[in-house]
Amino acid sequence: MKTIINSKLAPCAIGPYNQAVRANDFLFISGQIPVIPETGEAITDDIEAATERVMENIKAILNGAGLDFKDVVKSTIFITNMNDFAKINDIYSKYFNTDFPARETIQVAALPKNVEIEISMIALYK
Repeated sequence: MKTIINSKLAPCAIGPYNQAVRANDFLFISGQIPVIPETGEAITDDIEAATERVMENIKAILNGAGLDFKDVVKSTIFITNMNDFAKINDIYSKYFNTDFPARETIQVAALPKNVEIEISMIALYK
């Protein structure tokens, strides 16, 4: 079973993909960048504000699929500057209680719209 998930509270996809796809008991959330849903503007100059925007976009998608951060089992973070790692962790950790998901953080040369961060997640329906 495959179900497409799109939330009006998160930015529209900027390419040929959906915000998320449910496949059986898993929800695969496409990489989210710090785009403000109401304006379409990207946050490019403040890693803390950008990280918070990404997490809020993911929260909207999770909620639209009937899930929350407690259901996330895996996340991948792409960043353009590894020196921002601690700042990102500070914001990211506020969205989880004690059961953090598995995760990797990867430094990349560039991201869409010249943003500094992109995060994708996988969640599990219980």
